Amino acid sequence: MNFDYTVITKKLFDEAVKAVEQETKNAGFRVLYIHNVTTTLKEKDFEIEPFKIIEICNAKSAYAVLQADIKIGLCLPCKINVYQKDGIMYISGMRPVILSRFFPQANLGNLPTEIDTIIREIVDKSK
Repeated sequence: MNFDYTVITKKLFDEAVKAVEQETKNAGFRVLYIHNVTTTLKEKDFEIEPFKIIEICNAKSAYAVLQADIKIGLCLPCKINVYQKDGIMYISGMRPVILSRFFPQANLGNLPTEIDTIIREIVDKSK
């Protein structure tokens, strides 16, 4: 199982970011913050192609996983990246199904699979 779910999009960078924002809301999640990695690195004289990290969360799900194991907070909030590499635009989401590998005693039940499905749908609908 892969750590990420990544698709190629034909959208322009800003369009893809806006699509992720909208699809996140449509899925009942909230965009907490958008990190403009390109701008941050440019401030230190490092140049990369467009790259943003979009932090998303669903309070009920976050509460449930934190109750199971507070250390899962190290993996929160969920992230979806929109970036360009070698002229190709990508949308990539972390796969919550991997949480059980890192926190086997947490008894997360089906929640990681449910959230994984939602994140993949956000990514797919955003492309």
